[in-house]
Amino acid sequence: MNDHNTEILTPILVIPARMASARLPGKPLADIGGVAMIVHVMERAKAANIGPVVVACAETEIADTIRAAGGTAVLTDPDLPSGTDRVRAAVEMIDPDGQYNCVVNVQGDLPTLDPLIISAAVDVLRQVQACDIATLVVPTSDPREITDPNVVKAVLALETDDRGRALYFTRASAPSGEGPVYHHVGLYAYRRAALDRFCALAPSPLEKRERLEQLRALEAGMRIDAGIIDSAPEGVDTPQDLERARRIIMGTQL
Repeated sequence: MNDHNTEILTPILVIPARMASARLPGKPLADIGGVAMIVHVMERAKAANIGPVVVACAETEIADTIRAAGGTAVLTDPDLPSGTDRVRAAVEMIDPDGQYNCVVNVQGDLPTLDPLIISAAVDVLRQVQACDIATLVVPTSDPREITDPNVVKAVLALETDDRGRALYFTRASAPSGEGPVYHHVGLYAYRRAALDRFCALAPSPLEKRERLEQLRALEAGMRIDAGIIDSAPEGVDTPQDLERARRIIMGTQL
């Protein structure tokens, strides 16, 4: 019997990367301590030690950098509409026979990522058999974060102390009233079939309104569960973020 306690997941970790970035052009190759940011992310993903790591590249210069660092890179169509589509395209190329039944989308701009949180996302998928997509959240009571539209909030129906079913994602401050607000961490673990289904769906009305891709899945009736973790990885979107990442990483190497 294959209940959620015995389910065997075979993860593959895919990092989508492209040079075009409105606020930080050439972001994947940004130098952090003499190493390209995308290589830092790849090494963090490898350190999770839960499956092979592939970088899904939009441009050859990213692929060349990854291969020079001993990693696996695949070139994907630069015109794909999203990182999720890039992840799926890479998995189709590298695993056409479906050997891997769990696909983890690791954002390429998280050079200080704790490898343990990648495992945490896969554990959610393993624990909740009905879950299509697993992700992560961090509780916050910081008024600046709660009101910042760049910080995505997840509204959860808690099922355990460290996990909940996602009811909605929003850039607004939600839910209202007393209690924790959950800062969404943009890392996803998909069941392979759920990734295929998601990428076949057209962008949904709420997705377009909030500019949040995960709402497409919820509007289509797919189930997303979120694991609750202690701290969010620092994303790099601006030159200031890049300087902060350099300080963090170089500080750990001193």
